[in-house]
Amino acid sequence: MPNGEYLRYVALGDSQTEGLGDGDDTVGLRGFADRLAEHLAAADPAVRYANLAVRGCLAGQVRAEQLGPALALRPDLATVVAGVNDLLRPRFDAAEVAGHLEAMFAALTAAGARVATVTFPDVAEIVPLARPLRPRVFDLNARIRAAAARHGVTVAETGRPAIATDPRLWTADRLHAAPLGHERIAAALAHALGLPGSDDSWTLPLPPRAPRTARQAAAAELRWAASHLAPWLGRRLRGRSSATDRTAKRPLLLPVLPAS
Repeated sequence: MPNGEYLRYVALGDSQTEGLGDGDDTVGLRGFADRLAEHLAAADPAVRYANLAVRGCLAGQVRAEQLGPALALRPDLATVVAGVNDLLRPRFDAAEVAGHLEAMFAALTAAGARVATVTFPDVAEIVPLARPLRPRVFDLNARIRAAAARHGVTVAETGRPAIATDPRLWTADRLHAAPLGHERIAAALAHALGLPGSDDSWTLPLPPRAPRTARQAAAAELRWAASHLAPWLGRRLRGRSSATDRTAKRPLLLPVLPAS
């Protein structure tokens, strides 16, 4: 499909789509969806873009709270990226999460939108302490691929290349992509969609890093657990969510401003 046909892009999802890790709440968040919109607008300045994502949302919340507004905007391109927040919960149900994603795929494609999504990297390669979650990631990815195939949804396989687990693509919390990670996700989606000027260079590795000793690696894990895992567990135990009182950062279709 020529890029010129994508004039109304709507992004649905959680913190990754909102752009956490790429900017901040003071200077503003960019993220892969903003970057993909900029790619579209570079080819056609008439593109309009809305981002309905809210950090902390589970897949069911994305479906319940974002799908209706997304359909009302009549997108010709939509991205749906959700499920990681579910994956981290004790009572994760891959079939249920995939069911919410498939319902969004079905509704958006039935409304005439081209829909794209992503797969998730092996969390154990990013956070060794999260190794027990590895089967969940593989299960969810397989279900995403199957649901996408049933509805003609484009899948950017961002979970497969080795670069996906390079620490330099992730923020210190290891849950959110860093600016370079968001850049690679946007490039992967552009390539999967066949947008002009896109290619598979997003899969290329970064220059080698100096190896760490076992002691350095262990110390890094302890620092991460104290700085990020413990506070996250505390919020879960208190029933607090980062989605509380949050609204979409860009609920209307607006022109895409050039990146600063």
